[in-house]
Amino acid sequence: MSVTVFAPETEARFALARRVADTVLFEGCALHPYLGSADEHRLRRQSGVLVPPAWGAGREEEYDFQHTECLMEPGPDATLAVELRFLRVRRRTVQRALGDGTFTKVSELPLEDRVLVARDEGIEERVEAVVTPAELVDGDGVTVAFTRPAEEESEPVLDGDGRTAGRLLRRYEEISGAMRLSARRLDGPFRVLRLTAVVENTSPWAPAEDEAAERGAALPRSLVATHLLLGLGSGSFLSMTDPPEWAKEAIASCRNLHTWPVLAGEPGRADVVLSSPVMLGDHPAVTTKPPGTPYEGFPDEYGVVRPETRWGAVDGAAVDPAPRHVLVDGRPVRAGSRVRLHPGLRRTDAQDLFLRGRTATVESVLHDVDGSVHLAVTVEDDPGADIRRQQGSFLYFRTDEVTPLEDEA
Repeated sequence: MSVTVFAPETEARFALARRVADTVLFEGCALHPYLGSADEHRLRRQSGVLVPPAWGAGREEEYDFQHTECLMEPGPDATLAVELRFLRVRRRTVQRALGDGTFTKVSELPLEDRVLVARDEGIEERVEAVVTPAELVDGDGVTVAFTRPAEEESEPVLDGDGRTAGRLLRRYEEISGAMRLSARRLDGPFRVLRLTAVVENTSPWAPAEDEAAERGAALPRSLVATHLLLGLGSGSFLSMTDPPEWAKEAIASCRNLHTWPVLAGEPGRADVVLSSPVMLGDHPAVTTKPPGTPYEGFPDEYGVVRPETRWGAVDGAAVDPAPRHVLVDGRPVRAGSRVRLHPGLRRTDAQDLFLRGRTATVESVLHDVDGSVHLAVTVEDDPGADIRRQQGSFLYFRTDEVTPLEDEA
């Protein structure tokens, strides 16, 4: 993780927005919850995945960039702090000791007190920059390129007698990207700039012939849960969903692809924007865990309150942030519907193997800025289902990974 370059006052203003971003994107409010206090974070499905260009070419629902546009009124001598945040995939493999000093790869390693399995883990990365509006308006703007080299770590695994039972290998693949910032002055009596921020995965990796169809091969070279924080040192941003009358036409002309910017931070302020692949209203807030939460170490932040907002158009299409139902195989599926799970098309962890064929109850229907629909479910024979509902901790599937049950009312 890079060392922050921001002044203390900028850090303070970003703190609240980071809590929201962590809950929505890292805790996986719309995708896959996990304990934020854990040392290793399992990845399941995520939004905001920027894949390598060579792998994403020609594939639907895959892209290698995000494009954010919003309006800002910078004050005199203003600076703009920009923080790109994403998860980098660390792939964990498990090996069993053969007794002669060598190891062999296995899908799982049973021990006396646990079973170790291969999985993907998400590690936070940041890329930061502080620029002036003048730098963005003049010339080609500012480009911040970054690279993270490949790394590999080895951890021995001991049995109850202290003998080497195996080892864990954790590997990062090399990734590279770029953050491109520019701005344009708008005509009129106001000091308004249209800010454009583009995040790209520029990794040169291309899949081998046997990897061409495997999303799992591209994931370690991807930027996962990608989002931006934008903060003005003086001045303000304009709301994309509730702009002043004079700015509505200019707001409508903004292009936002695979992401959506909202005002963040303290209510009543407009100097911080969160641009995320999960749709939110202005000034989303983190709630606290409900009283009597039984799990030790459960994070204090477990969900996001979305203010009531009437959504306008994104790229010319009407947006409804809370669809009540979705058609699956021609049948409406909504909260309370029963479905059978058959994950696999986008499987990225071993948990799906144990869920295949199980029945579940749909708790809610969610969708992201690209129009992908996600079903939040609880497995029907899960003894902790009531606790999961109380905590808002669900499993999430796409519509092509479930089948409506015939006996669903």
